Amino acid sequence: MREHEIRAPERTSRRAKRLGRGLGSGKGTYSGKGMKGQKARSGVHMTPGFEGGQNRMIKGLPRQRGFRNRFRVEYQVVNVEALERFDPETLVSPLEMLKAGLVRNLKTPVKVLGQGKLSKPLAVQANRFSASAKQKIEKAKGTVEQIDAAAAAI
Repeated sequence: MREHEIRAPERTSRRAKRLGRGLGSGKGTYSGKGMKGQKARSGVHMTPGFEGGQNRMIKGLPRQRGFRNRFRVEYQVVNVEALERFDPETLVSPLEMLKAGLVRNLKTPVKVLGQGKLSKPLAVQANRFSASAKQKIEKAKGTVEQIDAAAAAI
């Protein structure tokens, strides 16, 4: 097979409809545009949602107010009471939390909150800590280490 022998598969491109070429063509007289009116004229353009001059439906619907912060960071929340399952003196990182089923993935940052009690000394690593969580971990003779989001994915 040579370059000049290559052909496009059948029916890959369709012929344009030949409009206004007599009654026998099936697209004569009005050329598929119906009778008169704005859409029958040449150069017609209507914005999406245009309803012939009556008020658009979108105008009658309630408007969403406020704004959505593009820079908001969503954290995976782990409470101090959930850390009770780990053995004393262990390093509890986001990877360990993932293995224990406390977090869903390592891409989203982890925040430790202070609900519940902690009786064991643990070395806890997370992206953020609430003040009460930090206080409870340190009260149980544990350590708190704040890590950045990039380190959590490792």
